[in-house]
Amino acid sequence: MQTNFSPEQLADPHVAESEQILRKCVHCGFCTATCPTYVLLGDELDSPRGRIYLIKDMLENGRAADTETVTHIDRCLSCLSCMTTCPSGVDYMHLVDHARIHIENTYRRPFKDRVARSVIAATLPYPQRFRAALRAARLARPMAGLLKRVPWLKTFGVMLDLAPAALPPTVAKPKVHSAKGARRGRVALLTGCAQPVLRPEINEATIRLLTGQGIEVVLAEEEGCCGALVHHMGREEQALKAARRNVDAWLKAADEGGLDAVVITASGCGTTIKDYGHMLRLDPAYAEKAARVSALAKDITEYLADLDLPEQKARGLTVAYHSACSMQHGQKITTMPKQLLKRAGFSVRDPAEGHLCCGSAGTYNILQPEISAKLKARKVGNIEATKPNVIATGNIGCITQIATGTAIPIVHTVELLDWAYGGPKPAGI
Repeated sequence: MQTNFSPEQLADPHVAESEQILRKCVHCGFCTATCPTYVLLGDELDSPRGRIYLIKDMLENGRAADTETVTHIDRCLSCLSCMTTCPSGVDYMHLVDHARIHIENTYRRPFKDRVARSVIAATLPYPQRFRAALRAARLARPMAGLLKRVPWLKTFGVMLDLAPAALPPTVAKPKVHSAKGARRGRVALLTGCAQPVLRPEINEATIRLLTGQGIEVVLAEEEGCCGALVHHMGREEQALKAARRNVDAWLKAADEGGLDAVVITASGCGTTIKDYGHMLRLDPAYAEKAARVSALAKDITEYLADLDLPEQKARGLTVAYHSACSMQHGQKITTMPKQLLKRAGFSVRDPAEGHLCCGSAGTYNILQPEISAKLKARKVGNIEATKPNVIATGNIGCITQIATGTAIPIVHTVELLDWAYGGPKPAGI
């Protein structure tokens, strides 16, 4: 793609990077075939190629974002399926990240959108606040239908619909979980923000499985939200603050006792943490440290694949494996989770259209509920067609989204692996 940025514009390293990304696009349109929003809506501007044109026009002309551009960029799930498909290696992820920051800095959203986004950014990344909000949501849940009929309150009605009817109790955990038997390794575990509130059993299963395999697990002091939620909302300073805090926390743990990996059980978080080196590349105080943390970051299935877990007898249970977008497209992890499940004795099935997003995508199911609901229905239909006993996936957002559309139990992949290697049977199976 030909570009026409001025030397003054290219002096900005963010613009210079986006210009290099834009130049790689050859207009082939392969991305349209695998873009969920284009598949649903059939609008060129709701395809990666169309959004690239909008971003190019906005950045090249040095203008503030307009309503049309914002509408189509907001509809992007950041599923990154286009990057898996693209034959030219267009780095759409970092291009749309830059576009969202530009939108946040130059576009004044309607009041209702500003309020909704501010509430999300001030709540979801903080477990205590998120828990308090969900408790309040239980009381307000009967009002969800009414709120959704009021345009400026619709987003809050959607939030109430998504809120669980009950929450598991909070259990304080020690900061170091010792390996059982001879120690084979030492890792830090990202505890996360939404996940320990909604499904604390995921981290519990991870700790149990790893320690049982001789791995010491550290929950680093001061570690918190990875920053992904606000990063994808264009709130870059908040995202970078979260990234710096985690870099400091994990490197302190590494310096105190060594770390083989920073293990992550939410693939959406994993994609972002593996990108810390890029996010902080222009920060002289953190560039090298962030790159070190990104190199340490591993999805739990990546780490388990290196442990050579023993093969188990067949369990007579059929698992539909849903590969989260952030897993297959963001991190390019496709076969390891399924291989681990098969080795653990499960029969694994791949649903049709596995490359398409379930519609969760961080806060997408809150901010774009209509498109999200259509994607969820399509995903659930494909999963149910495999006639599984249980659904497994590696991302809390997908678990929450898909669970609202089917009666088939859905669990994290690590919960099934923990069960296969001596842990308790996951609830609902």
